[in-house]
Amino acid sequence: MLQLTQNALKVLQARYLFKNEKGEVIETPEEMFRRVASHVAASEELYGNSKEVWQERFFEIMTSLRFLPNSPTLMNAGKDLGQLAACFVLPVDDSMKSIFDTLKHAALILQSGGGTGFSFSRLRPKADIVKSTGGIASGPVSFMKIYNTATEVIKQGGARRGANMGILRVDHPDILEFIRVKMDREELTNFNISVAITDEFMEALRKDDYYNLINPRTKKVVGKLKAKEVFQEIVQCAWLTGDPGLVFIDRINRANPTPHIGEIESTNPCGEQPLLPYEACVLGSLNLSKYVKDPITEDPNNKSSIDFEALSRDVHIAVRFLDDCIDASKYPLEEIEKMHKGNRKIGLGVMGWADMLVMLGIQYNSQKAFKMAKEVMGFIQRISKEASKHLAKERGVFPNFKGSIYDKPGMPRVRNATTTTIAPTGTLSLIADCSSGIEPYFALAYKRFVLETEFMEINKYFFMIAKKMGFYTRNLEKEVLKKGNLRGIKGIPPKIKRLFKTALEIPPEDHIEMQAAFQLHTDNAVSKTVNLPKTATPEDVQNAFLLAYEKGCKGITVFRYGSQKRGTLLRFSDAD
Repeated sequence: MLQLTQNALKVLQARYLFKNEKGEVIETPEEMFRRVASHVAASEELYGNSKEVWQERFFEIMTSLRFLPNSPTLMNAGKDLGQLAACFVLPVDDSMKSIFDTLKHAALILQSGGGTGFSFSRLRPKADIVKSTGGIASGPVSFMKIYNTATEVIKQGGARRGANMGILRVDHPDILEFIRVKMDREELTNFNISVAITDEFMEALRKDDYYNLINPRTKKVVGKLKAKEVFQEIVQCAWLTGDPGLVFIDRINRANPTPHIGEIESTNPCGEQPLLPYEACVLGSLNLSKYVKDPITEDPNNKSSIDFEALSRDVHIAVRFLDDCIDASKYPLEEIEKMHKGNRKIGLGVMGWADMLVMLGIQYNSQKAFKMAKEVMGFIQRISKEASKHLAKERGVFPNFKGSIYDKPGMPRVRNATTTTIAPTGTLSLIADCSSGIEPYFALAYKRFVLETEFMEINKYFFMIAKKMGFYTRNLEKEVLKKGNLRGIKGIPPKIKRLFKTALEIPPEDHIEMQAAFQLHTDNAVSKTVNLPKTATPEDVQNAFLLAYEKGCKGITVFRYGSQKRGTLLRFSDAD
């Protein structure tokens, strides 16, 4: 039986359910899940299996809110549009034709609810020569602004906000202009931006040395910059605005499962999905709050544990669902269809991590929690590979398998080049009534806005425990709802205060430790915001960036509370 909160109903009505030409909702949530299950399960018939059997299994895992696919699948399955993937990367080559062809292709993706990443690193720098016209180039940032304006127009009629990632390599001659562009809060409001950091740059930074700037048109060295000065510029801008983030591009490419097909240059808008040019990925997330046996939220004396047997069963179903989505999807471009079906990348992740920890009685920023993160994600990674191997026996390995990292003795023969990704699950977690991705609680009570709809989120687990342990009062509830955290509130046991620490109460190094713990067992990357208090210094940002590199993360985003508001804040809320 599908049980939805008022917030879930509001977001489904605002964004996901079928509407008629008058904008009236003409679909129930159950009908939406039935539509999605039916459309995706139709792929089973391609492999001689029963659509009806898998339709029921897909319907059950979604309506129980144990698993939800990314937003475009919920929106578009069974509709004419039929585009089911959330993440795309498109190439931007150094010609006017390529720049505007890519913009046209991005418009089709954005219209379908997908998010698009671009690397602008191939574009010649500002003031470089344009031989065909005798003029001079305007540089990558100028074209990013054109893309931003186009996104602004496209998103007006969309079901979700236009979302882009713009990346520039740290060795591009225009890197300083790129780093500073969002200091003007009116610029690139539909973009997250990240600097592609190379190992060479990090080595120069370590040695307090200079590094080379390379003209992408000529491939020649055209200058040098002091790595420390560039890094300080990145730190200062991120401290003030939250942008740019960092992606460690060489580390990402060392984990590229199909290097023979191409080099990874960019990620999706929230940074968790590195992709080759023209590649797509369909994501889905398991709700970890559904896999706790005897949670302490029901009885503080319980000896709670994780139901790994149920989790294993659902990982197999979810991997199959996501693989079926690849065949069920209608693609906006032939090139994207060829790449997605060639590598068959899927990204199974999690949401409800903070809830799971509370239900187990484990403090978010503790060694026990970091160990548990490795155990849970390691288990999901292992079972997802088993599921992909099972599908490969039934359906064949992914077409680009030969030459891939799996094409070696001792490696598994898998159906999917990647199986795991940790996405932010902004609106999905509203539907599932759980915490977002692997984030701690932002607050125990707060308002958020999705598509101009206001949502009041109140942490149900704290009040459940307060009542079970006998320290609940009406005044306590009022105070928690007013403050959003437990600091300074009397009458709450210290262990409960520690259990319900909010994002700004957690040191940045512990945010990064959690991200690194999940990254250790994730094929793709991890969407995680390092929240900093308003009092954080640029040095705190610098230390966070360096620690993320040291700990093996593939990228990092920081956001200091109360800093200059950045455009649409897409990193934290709106890309699933």
